[in-house]
Order: sequence, then structure tokens, then C-alpha cells
Amino acid sequence: MAHFLKELNDAQRVAVEKIDGPVMVIAGAGSGKTRVLTYRIAYLLDKGVDAFNILSLTFTNKAAREMKDRIGKIVGDGEAKNLWMGTFHSVFAKILRIEAERLGYPINFTIYDADDSKKLISTIIKEKQLDKDIYKAKSVSSRISSLKNNLLTPKAYFQNGELQAQDSAAKMPMFGEIYQAYTERCFRAGAMDFDDLLLKTNELLYKFPEVLAKYQNRFKYILVDEYQDTNHSQYLIVKALAAKYENICIVGD
Repeated sequence: MAHFLKELNDAQRVAVEKIDGPVMVIAGAGSGKTRVLTYRIAYLLDKGVDAFNILSLTFTNKAAREMKDRIGKIVGDGEAKNLWMGTFHSVFAKILRIEAERLGYPINFTIYDADDSKKLISTIIKEKQLDKDIYKAKSVSSRISSLKNNLLTPKAYFQNGELQAQDSAAKMPMFGEIYQAYTERCFRAGAMDFDDLLLKTNELLYKFPEVLAKYQNRFKYILVDEYQDTNHSQYLIVKALAAKYENICIVGD
């Protein structure tokens, strides 16, 4: 038995040692959920699983660093440093850097933060001579983010009468034109915003079966922390990547 398993209670050990097939861990705050993920990864490494075949997704960079540090203390830094571990956005940005040219982006594409996005949206609103008190950059940005996280591109938006009716009712009938212009400007600038990092990863995996197969074979073991906070876009990425081996462990409240 791996020596570190002695630090776990019976329920935690069951979750750690069940490494094949899907596992769901639901427990309250402070019950040791993140510890289960950490020790599960250490257990996989102890059993001979290559660190390159493990993907661990967290919701903060701080959580990822702490988990990797703890794993390093258990199994050694040499193994821990090769883990694919980080936030959804950081991990999939890394994949997009490798595969970006398939989607027409440079591999050194720029990542726009929230302020960059709002500035561009404000510019588009001004150029279209729209009332900035109605078309508020923050509200438009939030609406675009919501659509992207539900995989709704400008093309999908213009094919959805209900969405357009909602914006007309909100006195923003030109929202679709802003969304389309924003998307086109980002693409021409070789830039993605934070939501694109998920949207474009979904596009990559579903448009290019060979890319999906590549990362399914790479990530034979997938772990997701704070699963209850995942959005639709994140869920679809995890579902696609885990579909081949189904060795997925999700942890949440």
C-alpha cells in the first residue's frame, strides 16, 4: 500500500483507489475533497501512470499550484512538473497555442482580458453611432460572454429569432451587429478573449476528429475540481476528452 494512503479516511481512500472508470465525489466544504484529488493523482503516479497522461482541471491557479506542490512532496517534483494541471482557461490556452493555425489563428495569438474586450466593444458602439447609455459596453460584453459559453456564435445568434427578440425587447436590436463586428475584429487582430479559449477549444475538438483523438489518447485520466461551477462549454470539453477511456473523476459540493 502506498504510504500516503494512511493519511486518508475510509471514504477518501475508496475515492482515491478507484482509478478506472468514472468517479463522482460529492461532499461539503472542508471535508477533504481537494485532498482526494491530490492523493488520487499521487496514487496514479505511484501505480505507474505517466504524468503526461493526467489532466487535472481547477478553478484557480492558486489551487493548481498548491496541488502540484503537494503532489511533488509525495512523489517527487520530477513527476509532478510534467502534469497537465491548471485552470480550464490556462490548460486550453496551452492546447490552442499548439493547434491555433487549424482555426486560422497565429500560435502566438493575443488573449484579451475583460478591459481589452470592453474597450473594443466601446469602439464598435461609437463607430456605429449607437446610444452608449442603452448599449453599455459592460452589458454587451456580458451578453457576448453568455452566448459564447453556450457555444452560440454570431451565425447561430442570427439564426435564433428568440435571442434577437430578447435583445429587441431590451432596446438593443443592434446587439447582433456588435457581436459580429467584435468577433471579426478579434479574429483579424489574431486575438481571443477568455470565453474564446473555451469556445475555440470546443470548435477545435468537434471540427477536427484527429485532434480530439490526439488529446483523448493523451489525457487517459481526467480530474475536475469544483465541478458544480463548470459551465456548458467546459462540460462539453470534458465530456469529449473523457469519452474514449472514461477515466474521469469529478469533485464538487
